Amino acid sequence: MPYKTILIDDEPISINRIKRLLKEYDDTFEIIGEALNGQEGLALIEDLRPDLIFLDIEMPILTGFEMLEKLTFMPIVIFVTAYDQFAIKAFEENSIDYLLKPIEKARLDKAVQKLQKFTENQALKISADSLQSLTELLKPKKEIHSISVKQGDKILIIALQDIAFFQADDKYVFLHTLDNKQFITNYTISNLSEKLPSNFIRISRSSIVNGSQIRELEKHFSGKYLVALNDSKRTKIETGISYHDNLKSFSL
Repeated sequence: MPYKTILIDDEPISINRIKRLLKEYDDTFEIIGEALNGQEGLALIEDLRPDLIFLDIEMPILTGFEMLEKLTFMPIVIFVTAYDQFAIKAFEENSIDYLLKPIEKARLDKAVQKLQKFTENQALKISADSLQSLTELLKPKKEIHSISVKQGDKILIIALQDIAFFQADDKYVFLHTLDNKQFITNYTISNLSEKLPSNFIRISRSSIVNGSQIRELEKHFSGKYLVALNDSKRTKIETGISYHDNLKSFSL
């Protein structure tokens, strides 16, 4: 029996191309519906209960990921995406398959062959189990642009460009400004390393520096470095050996 299939893409040209290419696979796919956004796709899936969907990701109203997160019934998913090559590794590891736009017939042939190697239950398990990890991998990183800190009864907003470094001391993480002020933050070092933009570099388990304010690197003991900053104190912070790659990547 062919897979009952829904096509979900906000570009009619893309849907028409998939339909045209799938005509050669009447014994594998039966197209039972089309949707031009995630909201329409959600309604169609819940109503028609397809075996499989071809799903675009960047769509109005609901993205492909947002739509999948709302489903109570999970079909097999083949992504149709314009994501660049950097993201493709995630699709390879976390979905039945993906098709890059514009879809090429030879690539669709491979997707069909891959699908036919799975039983339906195996394919559904891959789609359901991998959705959350794939979503996290491809979601845009939400960067912060300032840090709020308490000072007495006030809450101060510190712009990132005014920060020299962050340093953990016992159970607190301190923010140090370029003009030598210090504030306690509500973040952990790990939280900050995930949220700060790429010019902030974690150089040890307890320190993150503003790469834009690095003045020089000095060789130190045991293969470590001292990172000299441009703050008013001309602070120097020792690196951790396991964080050297962070510095190398930033300096390249």
